[in-house]
Amino acid sequence: MSVLFVTGTGTEIGKTVTTAAIAAAALGQGRSVAVLKPAQTGVTAQERGDAAEVERLAGPVTTAELARYPEPLAPATAARRAGLPPVGPLEIAETAAKLAASHDLVLVEGAGGLLVRFDADGNTLADAARLADAPVLVVAQAGLGTLNATALTALALRSYGLDTPGVVIGSWPAEPGLAARCNLADLPDAAGAPLLGVVPDGSGALPPSAFRAAAPGWLAPELGGSGFDVAG
Repeated sequence: MSVLFVTGTGTEIGKTVTTAAIAAAALGQGRSVAVLKPAQTGVTAQERGDAAEVERLAGPVTTAELARYPEPLAPATAARRAGLPPVGPLEIAETAAKLAASHDLVLVEGAGGLLVRFDADGNTLADAARLADAPVLVVAQAGLGTLNATALTALALRSYGLDTPGVVIGSWPAEPGLAARCNLADLPDAAGAPLLGVVPDGSGALPPSAFRAAAPGWLAPELGGSGFDVAG
């Protein structure tokens, strides 16, 4: 698995921090890592984007960004409103392949959910992953509503003929409620794939050294981690 796409069941659920955790675990194993953010929205040219945030948390990764749009909208809409060219799936897949030629692991972080449009033709991250022939990791919420959203994302992946190694909960609360605790067992059924990680809420606010030390313990070995243990 030299190229791994990272999508979410929605927005603001911990994709970037999860990507950083996977990158940190890989770097800790001595692997070289590249992080590709095809379309960064809602960030000005002077602000730090998601790829740079992964680098800050995880350590020395190669970062790449194909387009940046100032408004916090879906990439296709943000590109149109900014009068800038959109990013197509072929460009994403080709860039990932180039990075994979010189890195052990390439992480491609999407924008929002799997089927958010990147261009006027309706192309999505799923189209890019299919061209790249790469698996897609699903980052999900912990609590109510996550089972349906995860099942829909898994259904969409199957419709595109895409594989997923599993699901990571992107922001696990310090005091999980009943729904979150039950979802630890139910998410694999919804996804048709194993639960591969639980990233604690607020992890992105940790000092980078603490983040890098803790990250492997949030992830299963399939993602380069040492295994995670969450009391249900």
